[in-house]
Amino acid sequence: MYVALNGTLTANRVEWPEFAKLAATVGFGGTDILGKAIDEGADETNALLKLTRLKPAVVNLPVEFRKDDATFNEGLKKLPGAARFAKAIGCPRVCTWILPSAEQPKPDWTRLLRRRLSACASILAEHGIRFGLENVSPVHLRKRFPHEFIYRTAEMLEFAKSCGPNVGLLLDSWHWHHAGDTVKDILAAGKQNIVHVQAADAPKLPPEEIRDNERLMPGEGIIDFTAFFQALKKIGYVDGVSPEVFGRGLNDIPPHEGATIGLHTTREAMRKAGAL
Repeated sequence: MYVALNGTLTANRVEWPEFAKLAATVGFGGTDILGKAIDEGADETNALLKLTRLKPAVVNLPVEFRKDDATFNEGLKKLPGAARFAKAIGCPRVCTWILPSAEQPKPDWTRLLRRRLSACASILAEHGIRFGLENVSPVHLRKRFPHEFIYRTAEMLEFAKSCGPNVGLLLDSWHWHHAGDTVKDILAAGKQNIVHVQAADAPKLPPEEIRDNERLMPGEGIIDFTAFFQALKKIGYVDGVSPEVFGRGLNDIPPHEGATIGLHTTREAMRKAGAL
């Protein structure tokens, strides 16, 4: 496992390619790939990754699948190019997130998402790209829309596999914790079904007071990161861990400082678990 720079640590104030250069300067082993890198192309991105000695951790899905069909179909046109790019830079991982509530009843929303995400998965599979879906779990987001949707790790994995053989999980310690999931869920998923990992810690608050945009660095809160990382080590996970930390005053400090804190806290949590 290696730690990759995620845009939240800089409060999304650093653009590509400066983002990758910052990751290298601070000492990250890898970097999330920002959308601008796709625009610049694989050759320039490969040259930058070689120069900075960074591993490409993950590419975000460039398709808006949560709105109407016209918006989805227009976004889908971008996916073959993004898949070719991900393959060319040696990053066979594309991920996205799914809210735990919807305007439509769960069966209807499940059918719609399955149709759309299966179409994405099929395109990605043509290029040897794995597709990770993230379950989102805080209570306030489960209640954001009238109908509760998937928020547990095991159910999201079941849904993911129904979308295609190359579809698995984007596992985030924050959502794993707030869903009430355990080490057993990680072990049951196994290496083959975890596409990428994100990390953030949680304050000691009642579930109703937790807000998704107010997180802590790994090791600063109540999540059992030793169990989390030991489970990942046990299944043989060897790819990136991106600290995704919203809030925590990161808007008020220089991007370099936020990135440095994120790297050091995540490494320390992994070190304590014997995962480095």
